Amino acid sequence: MKPKELIARRVALEFRPGQLVNLGIGLPSLVARYVPVEMGVFFQSENGVVGLGARPDEGMEDPHLTDAGGGYVSTVPGAASIDSAMSFGLIRGGHVDLTVLGGLQVDERGRLANWMVPGKMVPGMGGAMDLATGAAKVIVAMQHVAGGESKIVPECTLPLTTERRVDLVVTDLAVLEPTEAGLVLRERAPGVSVEEILAATEAALIVPEGEVPEMELASGA
Repeated sequence: MKPKELIARRVALEFRPGQLVNLGIGLPSLVARYVPVEMGVFFQSENGVVGLGARPDEGMEDPHLTDAGGGYVSTVPGAASIDSAMSFGLIRGGHVDLTVLGGLQVDERGRLANWMVPGKMVPGMGGAMDLATGAAKVIVAMQHVAGGESKIVPECTLPLTTERRVDLVVTDLAVLEPTEAGLVLRERAPGVSVEEILAATEAALIVPEGEVPEMELASGA
């Protein structure tokens, strides 16, 4: 199984019926594939759509219907089109139940950096700061290691997205829960040992006594 698929399938288990959910660009957008339609989750996009559906079939794209990253989308029955002010009002007002964001770094305090690498051109923060601060629950979905370096670090060296502690970090190796005491190792990926996770992690991890369970994965929508 590809790392991104594994991460998306684990994150999908955090969803609950009737939630309003915002998925970040890239890896987080894959999570929708593994959320059953009958669960009644409404996906929201910063550019003004509540009720995002699957990517349309080739030739059926509507240039006026895209997600925040510019990708073509469809809508589900009951979907609504709203303006940007209303969209960000939902986010900043705490009405988004859950957001899934990609990450460049997460540190031992559970702080996220996900929008800029110094010296590289970026289009801007987009809605990342608003979502990381305003959503009721924030999940970071990212690969554990990139370019041979751990993305789970003692302290973020990249610009922070928010000072708020995120709620959960799901990688291709582990599920980590940021707490007041530090990062707690809650689950390990299938076939991955605790020792392998510790070796791939620059930050200190709190390993609970007893066996760390293997993560379960959603089967698909």
